[in-house]
Amino acid sequence: MGILIGLDHVAHEWPNKKVIDDLTIGVQEGERIGVVGRNGDGKSTLLDIVGRLVEPDAGTVTWRGGIHVGMLGQADALRDDDTVCRAVVGDVPEYEWASDPRVRGIIDELIGDLDWQGRVGELSGGQRRRCDLARLLVGTWDVILMDEPTNHLDMQAIRWLAEHLKRRWPAGEGALLVVTHDRWFLDEVCEHMWEVHDREVTPFEGGYSAYIQQRCERDRQAAVMEERRQNTLRKELNWLAHGAKARTSKPKFRIDAARELIANDPPLRNPLELKRLAVSRLGKKVITMKGVSYSYPGADQPTVEGVDWLIGPGDRYGILGANGAGKSTLLRLMTGRLEPTDGTVGIGASVKFGWLSQHLDALSDKEDWRILQILSRYKHSYMVGGKMLSPTQLCERLGFEQRELQSFVSDLSGGQRRRLALLCVILDEPNVLVLDEPGNDLDTDMLAVLEDLLDSWPGTLLVVSHDRYLMERVTDDQFALIGGHVRHVPGGVDEYLRLAEAQGEEPRAQKPAETGLAGQPARDPAPGLTNAERRDLKKRYDAVSRRLEKLDPEPDRLRDAMGKVDPSNYAELMAAQKELDDCVAEQAALEEEWLELADRLGL
Repeated sequence: MGILIGLDHVAHEWPNKKVIDDLTIGVQEGERIGVVGRNGDGKSTLLDIVGRLVEPDAGTVTWRGGIHVGMLGQADALRDDDTVCRAVVGDVPEYEWASDPRVRGIIDELIGDLDWQGRVGELSGGQRRRCDLARLLVGTWDVILMDEPTNHLDMQAIRWLAEHLKRRWPAGEGALLVVTHDRWFLDEVCEHMWEVHDREVTPFEGGYSAYIQQRCERDRQAAVMEERRQNTLRKELNWLAHGAKARTSKPKFRIDAARELIANDPPLRNPLELKRLAVSRLGKKVITMKGVSYSYPGADQPTVEGVDWLIGPGDRYGILGANGAGKSTLLRLMTGRLEPTDGTVGIGASVKFGWLSQHLDALSDKEDWRILQILSRYKHSYMVGGKMLSPTQLCERLGFEQRELQSFVSDLSGGQRRRLALLCVILDEPNVLVLDEPGNDLDTDMLAVLEDLLDSWPGTLLVVSHDRYLMERVTDDQFALIGGHVRHVPGGVDEYLRLAEAQGEEPRAQKPAETGLAGQPARDPAPGLTNAERRDLKKRYDAVSRRLEKLDPEPDRLRDAMGKVDPSNYAELMAAQKELDDCVAEQAALEEEWLELADRLGL
C-alpha cells in the first residue's frame, strides 16, 4: 500500500479566515475516507486542494505519477447545450460504452428515466446532479473525490451508490475521499474519517460511529484535563486574593503561574444548541384528509390518490418515498398550499405552520439583506430555557459568530443559509413544523443540534428527508408514499425499502410521455414477468455481469503465464493450456447467458 496523494505543510486562507494551517497528510491506496467538520471549517476547500482545483497558499500537493483523479463538486460543470448522452459519456462511441456492463448498470440506476438525447439545460437540479454523478462513475479513476454526493438522491439511490463504491475497486486498490453529512452513508462506505476543525485535520480509524466514539473519548480526556486546570486555577486565584496586604510578600513564581493559567483560558466555543421556544397553543384538530387526490395537468395518473389521514397534536411523522413520488406535493396539500383535485383537507383553526422548504424560499428574495436586517424583523426577545434571549443571541447559538451577522445572505454557504432559514421558521413560533429535506447542507454537528431541537419540539412535526439517520431519530412513525398511496411502515426505512423494491416503485408521472435512452417511448421492462421473477433474473444478470468483468483480463494473463513456461516441460504446458481453455469456455458460456438474460429483462 502506497501513497496516492500527499499534502506537505499545506496552508490556505480565505478572506478574513484561515482554514488550513501547516497540514501534512496523505491518501493511501485502498483507503475509503469520510471528511466531516462544521460548515465553514474548510471541508470543501480541502477537497479542492487535494484535487488540484485550488492552489494552496503554502505547501505542496503531490500526486503519484500516472494516477487519474475524478471529482464530483457541489456544483456541476455540465454545459446546458450538451445532451445527456454527451454530458455522461462524452465522445465515446455508443458501441463502446453500451458493450460495457459496468457503464450500462450505472446509467440504468442513475439516469435511466432521463431522455438520453434531451438537453442538460432542461433538467431539474436533482436530475443534473444524477447526470453529473453518472459522468463521474462511468470513468475509470484511481482516486475519486466527492463533495456531498447524496444531495438530491433518494434512499434507494443512496443505497445503490454505497454498494457501488464498496465494490468499485478490489481490496487495497483505488481511494475514495468523500465529504458528506449523511451519517448512514459514512458508516456504510468509509473505513477512515478525517475531521476538519480549527485549521487542522484529525484522522480517525473506522466509520462514522467509530469516529464519534473516539471523539467522545478525546473530548472526555480533554474535559478531565480542563477540570484539573480549573481546580488549579481556582486555588491559585484564591491564594492570590487572600488578603491584599500579604500579596507583596507572595513568591513571584506563584503569581506568574496564576497569571499563565488565566492567560491560557480558552475562549468559549459556540455551544451549538437551541432549546425549544414556547409555541402557540395547538387544539385537538390539526390536519384531516379525506379522499384526497391530486393530478398534474397532462399526467397519465394522479401523483396522490385517495389519501385518508388524520394528524393530531404532537404527532411526529416522517414521509418516505422516491424522488418524484410526490412527497413535496403531499406536504403542500396537507398545509393548504395546494388545492386537491378530489377530496377535502381540513386544517384546525389554531394551526400555525412553520415551513422549511428544500429551496429555502423564505430567503430567496433577501439575497441582498444582511443577517442582522433579517433578524430585526422579529421580536426583540424570546424565552428560551428560562432566559430571555434576543434573535442575535439565538443566531450565535446556532453556530454563527458575531462578525458573521453583518454578512449578506448571498455570501452565506449552503449550511449557513439553512441554519438561518431554520432559525427564521422557529422565531415565527409555529405549532406545526413542516420540514422538507432539513438536513441538506448541514454538517454532522449541526445535524445533531437539529435533532436535539426536534427531540424537544412540543408541537406537530412532519418531516420529508432521505437522511435515514435523521428520519428515524426525530420521528415516531414513518409513512411511505408508494404508487400515489400513503401507507404506514412500522418497520421504518428498512420496511419501506423492501416494499419499494418488491413493488418496483417508480416516480409518479408528473410529465406526460416519459422517454427512454434513445429518446423513444420507454418499453415495458421484462414483459410477462412478475416482480419476483424479474428480481431473480436481475440478480443473476448482475452476478453474471460482475463475473464477466472479473474474467475479462484472465485469458491474457493466462497466455502471458503460459509463455513463461519451459517449452520442454510438457506436463506444465498441458496444464497451462487446459486452464486457458477452461477460462475461455467459461467466458463464452457467461456471455451467452448474459445475452439471454438481457433479452428476457428487456434491456
